Amino acid sequence: MGEAMGRGVVYVHSAPAAICPHAEWALSSVLGDRVALHWTPQAAAPGQLRTDLSWTGAPGTGGQLANALKAWPMLRFEVTEEPSAGSDGERICHLPGRGIWRATTSANGDVMVGEDRIRALLEHGYGAEKLAHELQQLLGADIDAELEPYRRAGDGTQVTWLHQVG
Repeated sequence: MGEAMGRGVVYVHSAPAAICPHAEWALSSVLGDRVALHWTPQAAAPGQLRTDLSWTGAPGTGGQLANALKAWPMLRFEVTEEPSAGSDGERICHLPGRGIWRATTSANGDVMVGEDRIRALLEHGYGAEKLAHELQQLLGADIDAELEPYRRAGDGTQVTWLHQVG
């Protein structure tokens, strides 16, 4: 029986042109193969570029890819990893000035919030409005709202496929 494989997508939603080669080198170092991406203008951020990369590799590769990219705080990116045998899925987002947001995801991509996190919120005795706000934070609603214009600006662009080596 073969080793479990993970797969997902890296979306670099916006990057200054000078950082693009560095992002490619960072992704190459994780995937163990040269990454040459197709960068296109990001309409939501004039002067910035965007790209997508579909990847396969060992479970946990998504976190490694996000960790490699976070070295450049001006990047706006999102890394997904689909669930695989023995591993939950994950979505990791980085927004300039806000840092990393990360969540476990289900097979269809929904953010999953653990029962202990929900219990902790309920124990605070928040009113309905504050509880709703805190749940929205756990679900990443503010992150999605900020990323959505960048996602829409990339509709219809080319996706690069890469597989982890070794």
